[in-house]
Amino acid sequence: MIHRRKLLATSACAAASATLPISALAQAKKDAVVLAMTLEPPGLDPTAGAASAIAEIVQYNVFETLTKINSDGSVSPLLAESWEVSPDLKTYTFKLRRGVKFHNGEPFNAQAVKFSFERAAGEKSTNKDKRTFAGMESVAAIDDHTVVILNKGLDPDFLFLMGQATAIIVEPKSVDTNATKPVGTGPYQLNTWAKGSSITLAKWDGYRHASAIKMKKVTFRFISDPAAQVAALLAGDVDAFPRVTPRSVAQFKANPKFQVVVSGSRAKTILAINNKKKPLDDVRVRRAIAAAIDRKAVIEGAGDGYGAPIGSHYVPGAFGYVDTTGINPFNIEKAKALLSEAGIKTPLELTLKLPPPPYARQGGEVIAAQLAKIGIIAKIENVEWAQWLSGTYTNKNYDLTIISHVEPFDFGNFAKPGYYWGYESPAFNTLFEKIQNAPRATDRAKLLADAQRMIANDSVHAFLYQPQWITVANKQLKGLWKDMPIFVNDLSALSWS
Repeated sequence: MIHRRKLLATSACAAASATLPISALAQAKKDAVVLAMTLEPPGLDPTAGAASAIAEIVQYNVFETLTKINSDGSVSPLLAESWEVSPDLKTYTFKLRRGVKFHNGEPFNAQAVKFSFERAAGEKSTNKDKRTFAGMESVAAIDDHTVVILNKGLDPDFLFLMGQATAIIVEPKSVDTNATKPVGTGPYQLNTWAKGSSITLAKWDGYRHASAIKMKKVTFRFISDPAAQVAALLAGDVDAFPRVTPRSVAQFKANPKFQVVVSGSRAKTILAINNKKKPLDDVRVRRAIAAAIDRKAVIEGAGDGYGAPIGSHYVPGAFGYVDTTGINPFNIEKAKALLSEAGIKTPLELTLKLPPPPYARQGGEVIAAQLAKIGIIAKIENVEWAQWLSGTYTNKNYDLTIISHVEPFDFGNFAKPGYYWGYESPAFNTLFEKIQNAPRATDRAKLLADAQRMIANDSVHAFLYQPQWITVANKQLKGLWKDMPIFVNDLSALSWS
């Protein structure tokens, strides 16, 4: 338990309350809710780490951004009440909301925005979107409520990026402790964190729209085991589980106590390949791996059928998408021939690092069996999330790994020097720069298509599928997102009916 309930006035009341599950008390009060997540975040500062679980708790709840990304992918004002864009699409003038304060009482103003973005671009920055902030020529605080950002180049997605968790506005005095004591401008503050179990947020009465926030307390429980996820929902210990394992969706659909929301996504689930490791530095070997994989079988095994095959790091529905699944189709004989052409003697042993989410662990079993058919022995190593972040992502200690990249606009990772998959292509870097600086949508769409084909032909990874996310929740809980262009749990709209 995160905390002990205050003793009730009488033992009779205490005995009565003891018979009620947590969720029953939450619903009785109509001002508390229990959500669940598969992974526990390593910290609560989204500017300091790559784990999407951080934003799932703090984005729009504890910390806020200039813009807000909505369920349908549109962008609306948040800490910026309005903005203007220059004719050359490089200069953004943001008008900031007045009267906003941080949780510690300090004022939110243009100086805080300037500090946040210059810090994100700084030499010591560990912000995973550092490239975005380094692309700012200048951030000028014209007055307390006006910020002018001059970008070095064009970025058609700039307003969207300003709504992502890496673009939070931080209070300068609190930045060193935001990972454990986050200070933002959002409607919630950290109440307690029971490591390995749960995090509880409490409504902040100083929030500018406090009267509109219905939930006074929100608890996030961490449940990685798929069977335990289902059990917690059925027992009523959890009121909502966004991005739950889809394995038992049928029983929830048939149960009138629950609602099941199937959400579209911009995520890409991939078999990431370390392009720096031999023999994976040979494109023929990477193509062989891709050709050995039956994407439809992976979708069934990893996502219980909820997903669409992809052939590059781009998904159906995104601007400029082209179907590249035919570039590296499933073909066992071709895969064997490519390995032979590359001079590979089988069996070839490779490590396959699998983080905790069910899509990785379940999908890993399927892929290992498929690779075995062409003589590749994928030695499965199940790792905890912290190990994946340190060993795979940071130290690049892996051959293969399965991971979902959930950010909508992350093509730039292929042009990022030193990124964990080790792909370095001057041709792609040049192409991506053209994409970023193409003012006309038609030109940009053509360039994006070229980039998708280049990534597919280079077989940087074995691209698997675009997942669909499943949310199972109590039927009476309102305000859940329909679609999930980004991984957040926006608590501001939640209420009990």
